[in-house]
Amino acid sequence: MAFASKHQAIFQALREQLAGGKFGEAGRMPSETAIARRFGVSRPTAARALRDLQLQGLVVRRVGSGTYARLPQNTGLASRLNIGLLATGLGGTEILEPVCHGIVRAGLDCHMTVHGFDADMTDPTREQVDAACQRLIDQDVAGVFFAPLERMPQREAVNRGIVAKFADAGVAVVLLDRDVLEFPQRSEVDLVSIDHFQAAFALTDHLLDLGRRRFRFIARPDYPPTTDLRMAGCREAMARRGLTLKRDWACFGDPADESFASRALRPMPDAIICSNDRTAALLIQSMTSLGTPLPTTTSIVGFDDVQYATLLSVPLTTIRQPCAELARIAVETMRSRIEAPHAPARQVLIKGELIIRKSSGTAQG
Repeated sequence: MAFASKHQAIFQALREQLAGGKFGEAGRMPSETAIARRFGVSRPTAARALRDLQLQGLVVRRVGSGTYARLPQNTGLASRLNIGLLATGLGGTEILEPVCHGIVRAGLDCHMTVHGFDADMTDPTREQVDAACQRLIDQDVAGVFFAPLERMPQREAVNRGIVAKFADAGVAVVLLDRDVLEFPQRSEVDLVSIDHFQAAFALTDHLLDLGRRRFRFIARPDYPPTTDLRMAGCREAMARRGLTLKRDWACFGDPADESFASRALRPMPDAIICSNDRTAALLIQSMTSLGTPLPTTTSIVGFDDVQYATLLSVPLTTIRQPCAELARIAVETMRSRIEAPHAPARQVLIKGELIIRKSSGTAQG
């Protein structure tokens, strides 16, 4: 037997014993040392096998006490998994919140009980985040859906630390919407998201078909890695049409700040791509306050297709995120990760839908 498969053989043997009720009513299992001695392996190999059992929700590992069977004996391996969800600022977004609620509903159909997110924790401190992680670990969750933090100093280090904390506790992680690493890096963690690059390419292609050539991209300074992907998609679409972008084509600031809006839109471009619908809505408000309504020859577009996108003074062309499908795929990805903890990390990208409304303007020429 190859060294790489020793822990898998131990995992399978213990799994079968759990299903057969070998460990009695108390459910206490042998220690790592005892398992290592029994199978003739090192203690880290035995510990890895126990961690895999924990990832599948079959055992509970209690510090200072030992490892215990979680499932009722003689019931096979079918069980309802205990899953956590860590996503902050849900009250400030119309995308992440419906995805999270969809995950809770979809989890019920896949034998998962999903809990743990707090819609009121908009800008948490590092201490609050650490406490939330520890609460989930203390609840013996088998996995956690995690939307990496956006507005926090040194967010990459913080997000990586959160993933590492769950990994050390034997908890599977599936990322929602964005990676823990900054663009263009990619972590070794499952990720479920729309294809931000492709969506931005399609949105820009639409504007190019209308004859737009002078582009401006607007985003807030603390933008997430998904905005980098959207900018990259815009650049690629324009490059394929032979357009050369000016160095200042992307502007970063508060769209509600009229002075920023005035500077960013001077001279007026004929296509304004906003990082999301909220940015577009605030920019339109600022332009209205400045007495600079959108000319018919200028397009303004966003991302997400939030509820108020159709209620703006000019209904917004945007990219619709399929929240229900994102939730369903996230639950399936979590189930697969728990069943195969050593499988390569997956990036599941779902196509967004281009929604064309009046803010695109009319075709040139």
